Amino acid sequence: MSKLMAWIDARFPATKMWEDHLSKYYAPKNFNFFYFFGSLALLVLVNQILTGVWLTMSYEPSADGAFASVEYIMRDVEYGAIIRYLHSTGASAFFVVVYLHMFRGLLYGSYQKPRELVWIFGMLIYLALMAEAFMGYLLPWGQMSYWGAQVIISLFGAIPVIGDGLTEWIRGDYLISGITLNRFFALHVVALPIVILGLVVMHILALHEVGSNNPDGVEIKKLKDENGVPLDGIPFHPYYTVKDIVGVVVFLFVFCTVVFFFPEMGGYFLEKPNFEEANALKTPAHIAPVWYFTPFYAILRAVPDKLLGVIAMGAAIAVLFVLPWLDRSPVKSMRYKGWLSKVWLLVFCISFVILGVLGVLQPTEGRTLLARICTVLYFAYFLLMPFYTRMEKTKPVPERVTG
Repeated sequence: MSKLMAWIDARFPATKMWEDHLSKYYAPKNFNFFYFFGSLALLVLVNQILTGVWLTMSYEPSADGAFASVEYIMRDVEYGAIIRYLHSTGASAFFVVVYLHMFRGLLYGSYQKPRELVWIFGMLIYLALMAEAFMGYLLPWGQMSYWGAQVIISLFGAIPVIGDGLTEWIRGDYLISGITLNRFFALHVVALPIVILGLVVMHILALHEVGSNNPDGVEIKKLKDENGVPLDGIPFHPYYTVKDIVGVVVFLFVFCTVVFFFPEMGGYFLEKPNFEEANALKTPAHIAPVWYFTPFYAILRAVPDKLLGVIAMGAAIAVLFVLPWLDRSPVKSMRYKGWLSKVWLLVFCISFVILGVLGVLQPTEGRTLLARICTVLYFAYFLLMPFYTRMEKTKPVPERVTG
């Protein structure tokens, strides 16, 4: 085996990659529960790719055959229903894991210097995931797929001058048709997965270049022994690979429970109208996107003007990209920040969850008012950050990790 590895290493840096990214990549020894979600996101990505490949073998990307082919997968293909539910549940699981992964970044300041690029690559992954999920949402060609896509694509029409032309260009037709379905299929199964995989590689490379953050926000590279090994670091393999396996087992238990017993999750993962074939002449009683888009959909509806609503929805995502330059706190972790940062993070999380719930429900006067209040609080968290992070009193950060 040693001769074989020597032969491979002379032609491909297999051992070097193993050492740089696993066996000799030193991570802080105080990782906690929130550090499971990076590896879980990678697991769900693999699940989505594998199940997606199997689904494309029996799927027909045409207006006449798409819905029937999904029914064929569910009823006649061996294990087709399980594969389809693994994919549809996996989409929701992906966003659950990613949202918790992002929350960890907010909690421990993982976006601050020197990890700005790690955060930006992560946000680009999130943006590509949203596009990937939107493209895939049309593919079952059900009622909610059709009308949800109709609503979202029509938003581009609010852009002055180029709006109508841009909307038609995205659809590829004067209305959503088989042409739209075909191009969304191509983007969903080829273009966007390549983009996501490339961004994931860059995200990991950037992370391993600057090193992982930790709950204390202490840079472990500052204190090393005579061999250059961080005093507060341990090799990622075998310590964290074994720990991640525990997280994977627990995650798979929950994930498989949902897949086998609650794949539709009461209509939140797979909406009831989507079990009815798309009909351009029949509008569902209430059109709403899948749950992971609903916070931004609620922001869109909270603004009375259509163009301003689209701008607000886009700004709600765009503001996340500049977060590393908004936080002026001298410390990274929420453990050592002042009470203002802690209160505002709590307000932001509550506002985001409320917006998510309101995005699913039909709008009323009271709900619209609540959505507007939560939208203001959502943006206030970011726009006021340069002020409250600079003026608050912080605790002293320890020289070494505290566990």
